[in-house]
Amino acid sequence: MTTSGSGSDCVTKGYRDRLAEGRRAMAHLVHVWHERNGWSHKVLPALAEALDLGRVHNSQISNLRNGKLAAPGPEVFLALGQANAVLLAGLDPIRERLQEVHPELLQVLADGHAPLVNAAGQPLGAGALFEIFVGLAALPPGFDWRIDAEEAAALSAALADQLCDGRSWRFCRDAVMEAYPVSKSQRRERFAAVMAGMRDYSAEELDGELLDLFAAYQALGGSGRNGAEGFLAQLRSRAKALGAAESSTASQG
Repeated sequence: MTTSGSGSDCVTKGYRDRLAEGRRAMAHLVHVWHERNGWSHKVLPALAEALDLGRVHNSQISNLRNGKLAAPGPEVFLALGQANAVLLAGLDPIRERLQEVHPELLQVLADGHAPLVNAAGQPLGAGALFEIFVGLAALPPGFDWRIDAEEAAALSAALADQLCDGRSWRFCRDAVMEAYPVSKSQRRERFAAVMAGMRDYSAEELDGELLDLFAAYQALGGSGRNGAEGFLAQLRSRAKALGAAESSTASQG
């Protein structure tokens, strides 16, 4: 029995596309997870080793973040899933152990240890992470928006305009910095530089920052009714309006 080449190609293309999309989704998930917590690629392997959760190497995390790890073994998903469950339980159950074997890691986690959770608030386990990696499951809420590199600069300008309500940075700095809920100095300095127009967020940085930027927006009196996704849509609309105004001014000049 023979099969048509086109039918075979369709099936092959289908699964290959799904795997490619899954790999990109996992890269996005791992990258944003690290960005939100302020982690380097060494944190999760160190946690897995310290608590005997499974084996995952620094290079594997780095390659997952970059979408370059084509075929991670089951131990990678086991280690990530178990580490995620530990993070959901908080630091108190592991504080004594980490203080004994890896106090530096404990300090890093004290600054950021948000887990990956599904819509029901349950931690993503090894199976759920594997399903995302092979394209069988969607990204969890809070990680399912995608910001393009091409729009990052315009969104950064719109953010500053939104949080300062059109005023200059010198007149809104104190209130906006107080509203920004992050305590880590590196992220606060970066946020202040973006707000002052000294730099822009990258797309990856915006992905990681969006929930905290939305919290700052709410603290300044903004509506939280439409969630972070609605806030992002609002920024996109504002960026478009600012771009149109700039084009109009340039054409008149």
